[in-house]
Amino acid sequence: MISSAPRRASGSLFGLAYGDSLGKPTEFLTVAEIDRRFGPTGPRELVGDPALVTDDTQMALAVGWALHDAPTYTAEAVEPLLRRRFLDWAVSPDNNRAPGMTCLRACAELSRGLPWQQATEAGSKGCGANMRVTPVGLLDVDLDTLAGLAQLQAGLTHGHPTGLAASELTAYAVRLLVGGDVTLAELPGLLTARANEQRTVYRADWLGELWRRSAAGTPEEFISLGWHECRRALARLDAALAAPDDGGDPCRFTGEGWIAEEALAAALYCAVRHADSPVDALTRGARTAGDSDSIAALAGAFVGAVHGMSGWPTGWADRIEYADQLTALAAPHD
Repeated sequence: MISSAPRRASGSLFGLAYGDSLGKPTEFLTVAEIDRRFGPTGPRELVGDPALVTDDTQMALAVGWALHDAPTYTAEAVEPLLRRRFLDWAVSPDNNRAPGMTCLRACAELSRGLPWQQATEAGSKGCGANMRVTPVGLLDVDLDTLAGLAQLQAGLTHGHPTGLAASELTAYAVRLLVGGDVTLAELPGLLTARANEQRTVYRADWLGELWRRSAAGTPEEFISLGWHECRRALARLDAALAAPDDGGDPCRFTGEGWIAEEALAAALYCAVRHADSPVDALTRGARTAGDSDSIAALAGAFVGAVHGMSGWPTGWADRIEYADQLTALAAPHD
């Protein structure tokens, strides 16, 4: 239970789904095509009843339920629960929302019963590693456990060190914002500090010998690449935020968001630029030429963690797909 929070956990989980839904129809469009279809302000209203989401929200729910069911937060307890939830998602008839091929390939290997370190796509740092991690940031656990859980859930499908590091930073961002003592403007600096502190920390108790799937000579060399790439993405974000906002596509500065560190940076750009207007943050993420649903989803998770449910339009919670599951998973944390 998070004291005196305006239902921040709900705001974050529902914000993820809202951003995912708004970005769903724009994911493979250019900004010009988005403007022709939705006007120059981009998509601002949920469409449909229910308003459908993508695999981003579906997999975030899978992570959330695995954590909900875990008797304790250790690698040994959580890994089989994550594996089962991911495999259930992979064969679900609702898994028809252009799911990421990395996740599908890794799930196919997991279904064979292989150790996850062998099943994972070791060279992939796609944003599927961190689009689903925000439920980890809602847990009342120490930072080492938060980091281990974030990296473990990423590693089951995305074994690249940057996917691991970006996932930890995404969960850490939610953790800081839900706590209520950090502003969105302060967040990039705090994430950079975290990246600097963790740059040689390899969490063997959570990752085992995953590092041996790489060309790195040591575990520390392996993980340092991920933190280095995240620090570079955060530096680009800082430079973009220091310049005047021209209202254009954030992906020009952060990259298109198909890979983990770029998705984090692009979502942070949208959230920081529109810290006082949650719907504008979603729309900014959805009006991009990159991975619009993932960028908008993460932006929604960040601004929702600040504003809580009061930041979202009345009636949206009744229309979004999986509203019952989002409500159930948020309840213990609000």
